[in-house]
Amino acid sequence: MATIDLINVSKSYGHQKVVHGVDLHVDDGEFVVFLGPSGCGKSTTLRMIAGLEEITSGTLKIGGRDVTRLEPKDRNIAMVFQNYALYPHKTVAENMGFALRMQKVPAAEIRQRVQAAAEMLDLGHLLDRKPKQLSGGQMQRVALGRALVREPDTFLLDEPLSNLDAKLRVRMREEIGRLHRKIGTSMVYVTHDQIEAMTLADRIVIMRDGHVQQVGKPLEIYDFPANPFVAGFIGASEMNLFDGRIEGGAIRAGGLCLPSGGPRLAPDGTDLVIGIRPEHIALRGDTCGSCVLNIQAVEQLGTQTLCIGEAGGVALRVLTGRRDNIGPGMALAIDFTPGSLHCFERSSGKRLATAR
Repeated sequence: MATIDLINVSKSYGHQKVVHGVDLHVDDGEFVVFLGPSGCGKSTTLRMIAGLEEITSGTLKIGGRDVTRLEPKDRNIAMVFQNYALYPHKTVAENMGFALRMQKVPAAEIRQRVQAAAEMLDLGHLLDRKPKQLSGGQMQRVALGRALVREPDTFLLDEPLSNLDAKLRVRMREEIGRLHRKIGTSMVYVTHDQIEAMTLADRIVIMRDGHVQQVGKPLEIYDFPANPFVAGFIGASEMNLFDGRIEGGAIRAGGLCLPSGGPRLAPDGTDLVIGIRPEHIALRGDTCGSCVLNIQAVEQLGTQTLCIGEAGGVALRVLTGRRDNIGPGMALAIDFTPGSLHCFERSSGKRLATAR
């Protein structure tokens, strides 16, 4: 097990800079997830840690040792890819033990390590099978086992669940979390799936266009996003984001006057980007009140109902408990939960303090 330190790490291809000065410390045994949309630089950063991409500038340390210019084989890391990359002509046991055989580890020790990893991943009954006889979830477990037997200082996982269907993703996500708790080795995991990030990570690193936007614990980022991009990216029901302005000490957006939940955020005339999560808007059963949602579409999610519409000229999504009697064309009053607004200065994207 080991710490990982990225010190002002950057990556350029010619004159194009794709990762900009990443500074990050990963504690021994910590599970860190790089999260962001396609092309944000998260996989490139992971590949620089692995040694599969050369670091243009900056320093990388694993276990306090400078590995910036070391070959991947000298870093004592193990990587699990989106593509399982199993040898089709080898059995599960042979695939899992192949790297150890190349390192000339004694055969008895290889068998011991493979058996231990197979038991941990429920692969013991599959050791004699070939990859073509396995399901997608089983192949991904074999790929994890192949990394596990190497006993690395850290695991690097690059979108390992992307090729699985929704049900298998959930099961494998649970298995990866359980595996991390059992072995306690540092893991760095890349995904564009925020649910994977929220459920697995000790800390999340959110990236956009090669820049780190925010680093923090999952619920810290959910409750206190640093800027409008993070606010809109995190949340299973996407946060409502719309333009507003401070006028007369109040927060106004379209025809809405919104509760700030605290003292004045900024001087009058400050342009804002305002965010509020759909679950922080209460849908009433009447049309009384200054805020009325004109419902344009309804999505029934089983235990919850998502209403999509507009109020005061502002497009809003409202997530409520199951409501079978709601449909498009209806108009119902809404209330905003005090202290639930996220306000950002429009010109800079900087978060403004709000009472919560």
